[in-house]
Amino acid sequence: MLRFDVAIIGAGIVGLAHALAAERQGLRVVVIDRDERAVGASIRNFGFVTITGQQQGECWRRAMRSRDIWDEVAPQAGIDVIHRGLVVAARRPAAGEILEAFRDTEMGEGCALLTPAAARAKFPALTGELAAALYSPHERRVESRDAIPRLAQWLEAVRGVTFMRRTAVHHVETGRVETSAGIIHAALVIVCPGDDLATLFPERLAFYGVRRVKLQMMRLRPPAGFTLGAAMMTDLSLVRYLGYAELPAADALRAQLRAEQEEHVAAGVHLIAVQSADGSLVVGDTHAYGHTMDPFASTHFNALVLDEFHAVFPGLAYEISENWIGTYASLDDRLVLIDEPAPNVRLVVVTSGTGASTAFAIGEDVLREMMA
Repeated sequence: MLRFDVAIIGAGIVGLAHALAAERQGLRVVVIDRDERAVGASIRNFGFVTITGQQQGECWRRAMRSRDIWDEVAPQAGIDVIHRGLVVAARRPAAGEILEAFRDTEMGEGCALLTPAAARAKFPALTGELAAALYSPHERRVESRDAIPRLAQWLEAVRGVTFMRRTAVHHVETGRVETSAGIIHAALVIVCPGDDLATLFPERLAFYGVRRVKLQMMRLRPPAGFTLGAAMMTDLSLVRYLGYAELPAADALRAQLRAEQEEHVAAGVHLIAVQSADGSLVVGDTHAYGHTMDPFASTHFNALVLDEFHAVFPGLAYEISENWIGTYASLDDRLVLIDEPAPNVRLVVVTSGTGASTAFAIGEDVLREMMA
């Protein structure tokens, strides 16, 4: 009979974050996953630990705490932090006004508002139209395809977490997890299903109205020697990231974008560009919502992303070496869903695409509440 203090279903970043939080409490932990390795949203993203722009309050606090945990864990797990910081390139004066307002909030602590000349001096890659820029030192960038497996390996080999791979979970109730490998008994059970909305507690997910969002991303290979220096965002991000979008100053930019880039806004386009150790750029993304998403990428949506990219980096030559889609769970009214479908059981779903940025702190919060 298999007995643990905590059983965690799902080995994406949210499940791994809960495993770390539980292990740090001295608990015996098992992580169960149906796949041999992570293949979902946790590796199909920017590897971007985003703090600046997260919604003010709990989300921003969780992002700051998660950043600190990444800083602790990454060197121990052999995870490279490829670059640090974020520059938001404001193409329009209205975007610059948002950055100025943001700089004056508590979230703007440590951030610097740059003139176009100062921004170009610090980040020579910014050769496009520029009204102002905001630099934040808070962000981290890891290569998700490498970081998530390394994190799991470290939790297993060094921290003593048990992993059960290629194991399906059929049923969960208080103290008991039924799997394809037998029954597991655990005092606490945490279900981290990602965007699997049909296997475990589908009635709870349907009650909250969880759906999926599909995104498209690309890897670009620029000329040798091209350096970003930090993660990059533009005006379109300022109406999607709630730390900016909820500021009163965002209203003017929102109206201007709808008039000037209506198609981009409708496709959920906003530009993020990060750089990998080999010099390639991960660029995206778009947003389409539904319950069952097709696996096909739209060349038109990619063209919209690249249109914004060209505005910031005009004339930059590159080739597209990869093109992929990702899906994750989404809710309109909350950034993370934490539900109690049974005593000592929690259902935890990040519903905002912020798993890499906030999951470590969410794991701490959930374990703290369950053990209280």
